[in-house]
Amino acid sequence: MSRHPIGSQAMTDAERQARYRAARAAGAPVVRIRRPADHRGRARRWNDSVAMLIELQPYYAAWLDNLPANLRDSATGEALQAIVDLDLDALAAVQPPRGFGRD
Repeated sequence: MSRHPIGSQAMTDAERQARYRAARAAGAPVVRIRRPADHRGRARRWNDSVAMLIELQPYYAAWLDNLPANLRDSATGEALQAIVDLDLDALAAVQPPRGFGRD
């Protein structure tokens, strides 16, 4: 996907090189933004996410067990109880479709 021209028409290679050299001579910081490449497929990301939820659920159960009695009916206690009550085994049993005839 190409970028849109900055001016009314696209710059020549010489103009682009001159702009680049002028920016480096002026000491302008070079900012490059790259997204991390996640090459996992959707099914793999699903399985990894479910595995992470299964791994974290005991930590939330321990947090709920160590919560003081006066906080059990608070929003925090109710949220922790909802997390502990989730049936993640049913979620782990779901296998997403592979797509395009690879089922």
